[in-house]
Amino acid sequence: MAHITSIGAAMFTDLSVATGTVTAGVAAAPQPGSFDESGFEALFATESSALGGFTRITNVRDFPAIGTPANIVNVPVYGSTTSQTIQGQADAPSLEVTINYIPNDWAKGGVLGNMVGDSIQRAWRFTLLQTDSKGAGLTKYATTTDGLGTVPNSSFYFIGKLESLLVTPSLTDATTATLAFSIQSKFYGPFSQ
Repeated sequence: MAHITSIGAAMFTDLSVATGTVTAGVAAAPQPGSFDESGFEALFATESSALGGFTRITNVRDFPAIGTPANIVNVPVYGSTTSQTIQGQADAPSLEVTINYIPNDWAKGGVLGNMVGDSIQRAWRFTLLQTDSKGAGLTKYATTTDGLGTVPNSSFYFIGKLESLLVTPSLTDATTATLAFSIQSKFYGPFSQ
């Protein structure tokens, strides 16, 4: 399928993480074989609720802006009424995603719960979707022609760590939580499945 070609809401946007494989009872850090489209797509070809393949982060409430921030610095110039803009040093971006919190999804001992603060770099995929994938079962959000390839989409990939999960109790609305990521690479993409 091709990239999205029209203006519209990204109501079915997806965030997923490559969970890796298990070797001798230990999760191997999931990294792409190559840092290009095919290398990342291979990590997201099979959805799984256990280790191996990828797991979706469900119940996302708000997505932040995705991409590499500008590294521009404004410098005052003596005797001038305007400052100059120069290229500065870029800081590694961070990312915060707000979710509707379901404790069972993030319990310690579970796939996602064990990722919080474990300092393991993982491959993450952020996919823009205006319509839901027409795939079924474990291929619905896979990087295959019968998964994400059934609808127009645009995917960004990055390597990062899930640093924290901060829960915000609420008396009037859904309990929310904020997932904070540290980004360890540039953003790759957008690609389309």
